[in-house]
Amino acid sequence: AFRFWLKLGFVSFGGPTGQIALMHRELVDKKHWVDEPHFLHALNYCMLLPGPEAQQLATYVGWLLHGTKGGLAAGILFIFPSIFILWTLSYVYAAYGAIPWIAAVFYGLKPAVLGLVAAAVLRIGQKALKNGIMWGVAAAAFVLIFFLRAPFPLIVLGAGLLGFVGGKYWQEKFLVIKGHGPDGTLIRDGLEKPSWGRSAKIIAVCLALWAAPVVLLALASDGWRGTFAKVGLFFSKAAMVTFGGAYAVLPYVAQQAVEKHHWLSAPQMLDGLGLAETTPGPLIMVVEFVGFMAGWNHPPAGFPLTVSATIGALLAVWTTFVPCFLWIFLGAPYIERLRGVALLSSSLSAITAAVVGVVLNLAVWFGLHVLFPEAGGFDWFVAVVAAVSFVLLHRFKWEAVPVVLGSGLLGLIYKFAVS
Repeated sequence: AFRFWLKLGFVSFGGPTGQIALMHRELVDKKHWVDEPHFLHALNYCMLLPGPEAQQLATYVGWLLHGTKGGLAAGILFIFPSIFILWTLSYVYAAYGAIPWIAAVFYGLKPAVLGLVAAAVLRIGQKALKNGIMWGVAAAAFVLIFFLRAPFPLIVLGAGLLGFVGGKYWQEKFLVIKGHGPDGTLIRDGLEKPSWGRSAKIIAVCLALWAAPVVLLALASDGWRGTFAKVGLFFSKAAMVTFGGAYAVLPYVAQQAVEKHHWLSAPQMLDGLGLAETTPGPLIMVVEFVGFMAGWNHPPAGFPLTVSATIGALLAVWTTFVPCFLWIFLGAPYIERLRGVALLSSSLSAITAAVVGVVLNLAVWFGLHVLFPEAGGFDWFVAVVAAVSFVLLHRFKWEAVPVVLGSGLLGLIYKFAVS
């Protein structure tokens, strides 16, 4: 199992859909370590949680197979390779991004990311917008976040409450995403049983681990108004509201990091997304790039640039992923004894519909920045490459990695051809 999770960490490209499909093929169809009902039951629970569902699904299955140590191994190894790969790419970007050929490659990445986000809007929309009610929820979410600047957490909370109430009184319209699950059967003997004592212990340990680095780094640097404290607190808050996967929370992370904290610019955020798409692991690993740039651009007094950036990157990863283990280790024993709960599934349906509107906001926000650059005018190269990337991803079902790499190569050729 350890060897499998380590291998998965290196080959888990393709975003959550591809990662979940890969785990299903290996764990259910080939190795027969879990059966279909258990896998779907675990997936349904992970989709209800804040955070990256593929990483949490790996943690859940690892827990099913080998308890807490299995969950830790699966969850950590799922992101372990991408931490080092993305740190290396972030350092090259921050230190050498001004080199013409590197800048040209990143210029080519931007339209590919725009195509990826546009494809995500349609992919999630086809899954969630099954009727007029869901279309209305998506439209309301877009208006609230794009025009009224409503906070993303409030949109998620409002959609969840609407889905809960709607599922109670109008289930045929709100129960779009169905629940799965066996009738409390256990996959193996010796599964940890839920209890108040066990739950209290897990909460105490996870909260202590979650908070300790933030507090220590705040005391060791510029205090609670310094970069490290702001990074730790911001990504801790983001970890609580990342319902719907990475594409749902990216508008919140991007706009807060760019417009409120000024850790990086909008084009740099697009570059970070391009880097995250080319590395294994969940797309939400882009938070490592944001944390790196925060530490690089705003180092606390007495901290060298590389050290500050590395601390910022690791702190962003830590505060984003420690809660994932809390949700799984706390909830999994209870979930294993429950069937799919209709009201929870209707809440998820409404949240997913709202996510469509939020991701559309992300596409529009990025599109305005890359199609109409600060230099003025309309960038036809970006428009054409973004359209081609979208068609390859949505119509022909290409993987993200070759599209992103090919777009970067086109950017390099184009820049040197016109220079």
